[in-house]
Amino acid sequence: MAQILVLSSAAADASALPALELLSHRVIVIPAEPAALVSAPTADAVIVDGRQDLAAAKSLCKVLTATGLEAPLVLVVTEGGMAAVSADWGFDEVVLTGAGPAEIDARLRLAIGRRSAEQPASTRIQTSGITIDEASYSAKANGRPLDLTYKEFLLLHFFATHPSRVFTREQLLSEVWGYDYFGGTRTVDVHVRRLRAKLGDLEQLIGTVRNVGYRFEVPEDEPQPAPTAH
Repeated sequence: MAQILVLSSAAADASALPALELLSHRVIVIPAEPAALVSAPTADAVIVDGRQDLAAAKSLCKVLTATGLEAPLVLVVTEGGMAAVSADWGFDEVVLTGAGPAEIDARLRLAIGRRSAEQPASTRIQTSGITIDEASYSAKANGRPLDLTYKEFLLLHFFATHPSRVFTREQLLSEVWGYDYFGGTRTVDVHVRRLRAKLGDLEQLIGTVRNVGYRFEVPEDEPQPAPTAH
């Protein structure tokens, strides 16, 4: 089951593709405006309703493509509008509003599959119960998703990719916050404390070296983490 966003200026339903309601996909309808995507949930595919206003649909497709939309873009048109569409609009698939459920499901599946094949494989790091997905800036602890801020993610990533090495607070500031950061070293302690709290049972992975700094503790019998493409 996929999550589908439908961008439509019509009433808030899936009427752009009536047969879509017969499939098991989760459908969310939002206004046909690029700004609406800012607060919209992530989607496996985005459908643009071009039945009533082809010019607006063309403009919307081009804007979404130019802004780096990651999900495949599917344009819905009437049979009369099919002659006006062209590849330079930027959509991945075009489908008639009267298409049946089997056709819609196949076109969505193929569009999602093609887009996934085009995107580079994500890099995942696994060590000591921690899984880090560099592509999505997300991490898990023993399979549990971690709700990390951007800096907390960068700090965890840095620790995990430099296991057993001791870093001073100044070094961590330089590596994670950057040379142009003017805050004090106390911010490192604050972020380490918050990160440990979120790691829960794995908080001991970030060890304190008295009078020096911190290090990522890895059991001696565990192999060193290495990025693995998936």
